[in-house]
Amino acid sequence: MQPRNMSMSGVVDLAAVKAAGEAKAKAEQVRAEAARQGGSAAVSPSALVIDVDEAGFERDVLQRSAEVPVVLDFWAEWCEPCKQLGPLLERLAVEYNGRFLLAKIDVDANQMLMQQFGIQGIPAVFAVVAGQALPLFQGAVPEAQIRETLDQLIQIGEERFGLTGIAVDAGASEGAAATELRAGPYDALLEAALSALDAGDLAGAVQAYKNVLADDPAHPEAKLGLAQAELLARVQDLDPAAVRKNAAENPANVTAQIAAADLDLVGGHVQDAFGRLVETVRRTAGEDRDAARLRLLELFEVIGVDDPRVTAARQALARVLF
Repeated sequence: MQPRNMSMSGVVDLAAVKAAGEAKAKAEQVRAEAARQGGSAAVSPSALVIDVDEAGFERDVLQRSAEVPVVLDFWAEWCEPCKQLGPLLERLAVEYNGRFLLAKIDVDANQMLMQQFGIQGIPAVFAVVAGQALPLFQGAVPEAQIRETLDQLIQIGEERFGLTGIAVDAGASEGAAATELRAGPYDALLEAALSALDAGDLAGAVQAYKNVLADDPAHPEAKLGLAQAELLARVQDLDPAAVRKNAAENPANVTAQIAAADLDLVGGHVQDAFGRLVETVRRTAGEDRDAARLRLLELFEVIGVDDPRVTAARQALARVLF
């Protein structure tokens, strides 16, 4: 995980942070000035998650990144995986108790930021540390991997830039816990699924989601969670290089194309995954065609039926089928 300088021409000027040494010096100056003014006040847990736009990016992200690593969650309302990842990141921001700040950026309303960060698909997660940006991950990622990434980010912030986080008001935290909403009928099962994912127990997560769906087949969170957990279970033991080599050398091999499509989707390359399977359906027949078509429908569930990329892929699938 290596920081890189971001050229945000037209949004902010990062000429002052061309190197890590300069960034560290700048961060130290900011902290020293805050100390002279009596230090930074403790914040409430709710202040650890903020919405950021282009106008406030320099103030809310770049300046704050001199105090604490700022994690950027690029999302959109129509993105179903974003609806799964967003709440998880928000929960972790509170759990990490000020070790990082979560900044949520709606890509539909902030196209310039999306372009400046070179984002090809969402959800996409970056971080800014002492004015320097680094990519974290994109697409469907299990909680255990997210935690590992955040731990590495915090370590970089501490060791390279001296960032120790921001103070959180413990009293406000207790108050937030006291007003927590009553658990819903499936919260225990959904929490069990998340705990299983955190432990790397994908089979346990799959079963927990299935337990919810056995009672409520249309439960949206369980359907999405099941599709994602099953996808992660399929790819966890794959050798990505071998899978992609096999798919490239054997375009008529349906099994090879299906495995490569799974990896495409996990890597956030949604349109590549859909396009690969639509093309496989086009060139095959019989059981092979059915296998590719069914996997494509399963991947639609991972992304969400309302996603425009799913709509486009459905239309493409209809054209090759009929």
